[in-house]
Amino acid sequence: MSADKPKKAPGAFRTISEVADELDLPQHVLRFWETKFNQVRPMKRGGGRRYYRPEDVALLRHIQGLLYDEGYTIKGVQKLMRQGGLKKSEMNTETDGTGSENSADLKSEIEAAIDELEALQTDLTGAR
Repeated sequence: MSADKPKKAPGAFRTISEVADELDLPQHVLRFWETKFNQVRPMKRGGGRRYYRPEDVALLRHIQGLLYDEGYTIKGVQKLMRQGGLKKSEMNTETDGTGSENSADLKSEIEAAIDELEALQTDLTGAR
């Protein structure tokens, strides 16, 4: 991310370009992985725009490590996932440092973000 942009909160949704930059991967690789790993399911809003949750980013980071660092094939990672070899506890999700996130707060943050995005979409549609 550029220095003039404020850093997003750890629980904030990220666009495909932000995730691609964070993982140093091309966007098409992320879209390809969505077709190969059904566990990777970013939220899609109007126009098919993808929004990745922190747990989606953690899963992608783990898949990237298995493929690029540990030498697994896509089929090998798929098999690991089918057998439950990727546990959430193994993946590093970004938290506030306390090790616990209040899911009710996170849910209300997400709902507020969705409401804001829908309001922006309505404003943009009305401006045409």
